[in-house]
Amino acid sequence: MAVMAITPGPANVFSIANGVQRGRAGALAGVVGMNAATLVWFAAAALGLGALVTAFPEAFRLISIVGALYVAWLGLKALAGAFRTSEGAAEAPAVRLGRSAFVDGFMVQIANPKIVLFFSAVLPPFMDVDRPAAPQLALFALATVGMDVISMSAYGLGGAALARRMSETRFRRGFALFTGVLLLAAAALIISRL
Repeated sequence: MAVMAITPGPANVFSIANGVQRGRAGALAGVVGMNAATLVWFAAAALGLGALVTAFPEAFRLISIVGALYVAWLGLKALAGAFRTSEGAAEAPAVRLGRSAFVDGFMVQIANPKIVLFFSAVLPPFMDVDRPAAPQLALFALATVGMDVISMSAYGLGGAALARRMSETRFRRGFALFTGVLLLAAAALIISRL
């Protein structure tokens, strides 16, 4: 779980961009949104996610596609911010996310291919079928959310620390390009795993 939490992926890239644009408070609100999505995944696992995926694979495929499109939209907005005129860029941050850090975080995490991989391949071997699933899932959720909060907060607060450099046009443009490309790559990764 710790390795998956610290490995860069869509959630951690989003945390950095979110911290740059929205500062510390926004970074932390995004972390709360992402972990709310993680808890939705745990609730789904408790309700028999494996059986649902087998019975309705197209529904889960559609959710992943919508999530990938949302991550791609965030990436395109970041790229558009990189190419604004220097006058417009000076007035506003180059990386434009949605209106709510919590909602953006939730949407990024609900379609994150790392969390889908976690619930479909990593978690099942650690479940003891001779014991009740709910207490096991509760402990896994506590550990996962705890590690994700630490990792995502570190990335987000690091992004907030970069915000001071965002007043430099060249740095801001480069960061927006970097973020946009990473978010588009994350969206492509989500689509490629379908």
